[in-house]
Amino acid sequence: MEIMMPGTSSLSVSHDQTGSPFSVIESDPGVFTSLIRKLGVQGLEVIEIYGIEPWDTDHLEPNGLIFCYLCTDDNDSQEDAGSDNELEDRDAQRVWFANQLSEDACASQAILNVLLNCPDIDIGEQLRDFHAFTEKMSPVMRGLAIANSPFIRNAQNSLARPADIRASLHAVAAATIETQNSKQKPQDILKLPPAKKRKASGSTSKSKQSTADGTDTKQESYHFIGYAHVDDKVWELDGLRKSGPLEVGEVDGSARSARRSWMDIVRPALRMKMEKYLRSAGEGEHIRFNLLAIVEDRYQKASDGLEMLKRERTALERRLNETFPDGWADKVDPVLLASSKEAFSTSVRPSSDGTVFSRGFGSHKMEKELAILEMPSRKLPGVWDECVRNAMSAKIAVEDEIEKSRNMHTEHIGRTFDYEPFIREFVTCLHNEALLEKALSQKAGDEDTNERPRTRRKARMKR
Repeated sequence: MEIMMPGTSSLSVSHDQTGSPFSVIESDPGVFTSLIRKLGVQGLEVIEIYGIEPWDTDHLEPNGLIFCYLCTDDNDSQEDAGSDNELEDRDAQRVWFANQLSEDACASQAILNVLLNCPDIDIGEQLRDFHAFTEKMSPVMRGLAIANSPFIRNAQNSLARPADIRASLHAVAAATIETQNSKQKPQDILKLPPAKKRKASGSTSKSKQSTADGTDTKQESYHFIGYAHVDDKVWELDGLRKSGPLEVGEVDGSARSARRSWMDIVRPALRMKMEKYLRSAGEGEHIRFNLLAIVEDRYQKASDGLEMLKRERTALERRLNETFPDGWADKVDPVLLASSKEAFSTSVRPSSDGTVFSRGFGSHKMEKELAILEMPSRKLPGVWDECVRNAMSAKIAVEDEIEKSRNMHTEHIGRTFDYEPFIREFVTCLHNEALLEKALSQKAGDEDTNERPRTRRKARMKR
């Protein structure tokens, strides 16, 4: 099928409408950060927050929130019960909202429902075209557009484990066979699917399993709900809610403080959800939800801080050279003077001026330089010392973000690397060398020595 997308030439562009399915990904902040960057969003990252009190969130100034919780078919159906009878909210028409039609597109669904309602962020050319293309669509058609977008699907699947990709393909094949056997009616195809996210067992084919005695055991599944501030209201964006966005409250105050004050509106709603799922959890069970916040990229923020200090040092040394033509090295702290050679460089950037990210960096720099020009000469050495001290702290912050990014990349490689060909070849070699049967018939004492590492590996796979 061929569709003309905005921003394309007069030639038709082929878009895959029946491509591979979405694969589940982990509700990890590093995975979500990688996903929004693959979608083309600039200047943002996703972090996990462990409290919703003002001292936990106000300094972050989040652009949006994503609440991930464990759900079952029973409580999910209870939440959706009566949603068809809700009155249509005209204010909700200003909100970009898409229903979830693809069962495992949960991560992309939640992120898009939040990001496409944030006008002040750079979502990239691809998402801008997608937003314009779907602006006049209904929520169901927007959900269909997400499910049929190769760009969004490939971005999410690139972060999935190979085992989850194979499981999603198997689920499609199983669903196709089941549909053919049951002769599903065409009008049932566009029904909203049940919440079905990363399964603890790694299976995506069924929401329940039958035990040997005939009883049903529920599989664990996770669902994502977004929260965003649009104009003067706060909205809950649940892709499985048929009636659309749910208004949480109205924001009072100036637009300047809106990003901070909207958290005061969403906080009671989040607290109610958390208390609800804590009550539903059995005794001894661990917490089955987490809260992710979409915030300003902390590496870019820390890097801009260090770059500003570089410009400040240059302006200060220019004034010092003019004020003390015979030299000013004896007027500053000798320890800081020796440290200044390394204080302004990082493991990825030299001490010279580098790239900046903030839009207001230039105006802030002009203000700093003007203040230095008007500064009394006697204060220059002390201000230079303070600049170097601040640079040492800023360098630590930048290096922490660099190390975090390296660790995230290492985890991504370990998560997405396909170990199955190696394991298959290794087992084949053991069989060819007549060592497989011996390895499988080890004594119980030998098995006990490896019991703890095996348990850890299984727990990590079930996460």
